[in-house]
Amino acid sequence: MAVAIRLSRGGAKKRPYYRIVVSDSRSPRDGKYLEQIGTYNPLLAKDDDNRVKLDTDRAKYWLGVGATPSDRVLRFLDAAGIMERPARNNPQKAEPGEKAKERAEEKAEKAKEAEEAAKAAEEEAKAEAEAPAEEAAAEEAPAEEAPTEETAAEEAPAEEAKSDDGDEEKAEG
Repeated sequence: MAVAIRLSRGGAKKRPYYRIVVSDSRSPRDGKYLEQIGTYNPLLAKDDDNRVKLDTDRAKYWLGVGATPSDRVLRFLDAAGIMERPARNNPQKAEPGEKAKERAEEKAEKAKEAEEAAKAAEEEAKAEAEAPAEEAAAEEAPAEEAPTEETAAEEAPAEEAKSDDGDEEKAEG
């Protein structure tokens, strides 16, 4: 017969209370047990002495007989200094699943596309900003040339008028 030291749940709905029991490993969780060696109340604060009560002498006896503790009970035994709990190492624990990786890749691709689109829009905006400046410079240059032509045209009739005045004077004289 395989013997296990494990938790047996009691208490009300959403108000758990556990017995630390020694039972046949094939019996149901809350079923018949050989001996109760402690209690566990998860609703109490972690530093409360009444959170875990454990009969250490009986726990040592059952461990000596060959009982195997569950993970949670092993934590309690480790805290009591009865049995050392080996450190676990699972390097894949924090690694996301396949679907999460796919979603991350899709998100990265979308971000890259959005970044490229933003750069293209920025370049277009710069090009548009430079084009009106060039157009304005181009408009300013003909505008400067046009008044010179107009001033030249204005000056030319004035010269003609002067020459006409001079001609009139010569004709009179």
